[in-house]
Amino acid sequence: MSATQAKRTVALIGGEFSGGQPKGGVERAPKMMRQAKIVDQVKALGYEVNDCGDHAFPSPDAANSSADPPAGIVKNPRTVGNACKQIYDIVQAAVKRDEIVYTIGGDHSLGLATVGGHAASRPNLCCIWVDAHADINTAETTGSGNMHGMPVSILLGLQKPQDIPGFEWFNPVMTTADIVYIGLRDLDEGERSIIRKFGMKAFTMHHVDKYGIGQVVQMALDHVNPKRDRPIHLSFDVDALDPAIAPSTGTTVRGGLTFREGHYICEAVYETGLLRGLDIMEVNPALGNHREVAETIAIGCSLTRCALGETLL
Repeated sequence: MSATQAKRTVALIGGEFSGGQPKGGVERAPKMMRQAKIVDQVKALGYEVNDCGDHAFPSPDAANSSADPPAGIVKNPRTVGNACKQIYDIVQAAVKRDEIVYTIGGDHSLGLATVGGHAASRPNLCCIWVDAHADINTAETTGSGNMHGMPVSILLGLQKPQDIPGFEWFNPVMTTADIVYIGLRDLDEGERSIIRKFGMKAFTMHHVDKYGIGQVVQMALDHVNPKRDRPIHLSFDVDALDPAIAPSTGTTVRGGLTFREGHYICEAVYETGLLRGLDIMEVNPALGNHREVAETIAIGCSLTRCALGETLL
């Protein structure tokens, strides 16, 4: 571990939440990764761990549907908004203590809370969003209404938060220039239009194939953090990895990042010395057989370790 990071504290936050998408089980990931001894693994890298606990939220099935009707096509908006507000507040408090914020999801709708809460307390923040999907649908472009496909649009204010019940509390503090994508390979047409309209920087799997992951990461950093002077939040959806590598996740798409490509991203971000926030999202222990679940949880842990400084030597 570098001298600049030798005594840093990691705030570990578990987001036991599945309401942004329809597949139950993703809320179990924080406890499963704890059972895999992720806390001990982080401590072994030389960090102090401020364990902020696992935060459970009612599933949409258990909630009274009449209390949270759809907003147009958008499903469970108040349920998602409430969960995001609680995680947002916990993240903000950790950032104010100058801790590295490490959140285990839960579905990726919580990315609004983790990145948004971080940026609210650290205005110079930039974000690297690693995902098979852009998660930038608005209420007008979403085909499914699932809010795990919408956090980036709300985060950046492309979808006005006050127009979605449950999100009136949120104030966007980031712009399209503050975020860069790596690993995209499954985009809705509306998302393509949004990315083109705002000139957002997105490195798809085509770019990974063309340039190699090393150059893609450098280009991503050059775009969003050219002087290497901005704190970084790395929001990593495990479905960015090929499903042969990480099968236990809710929205698999073939042709994803290899094991080494995914870990290289984490290693390269750590090497900047600027990582201040990390999300590991969409591990779903309810999907797949025992071996597949174990492999996906193990990858969630190893991505974490690489982002926090584990090296091959």
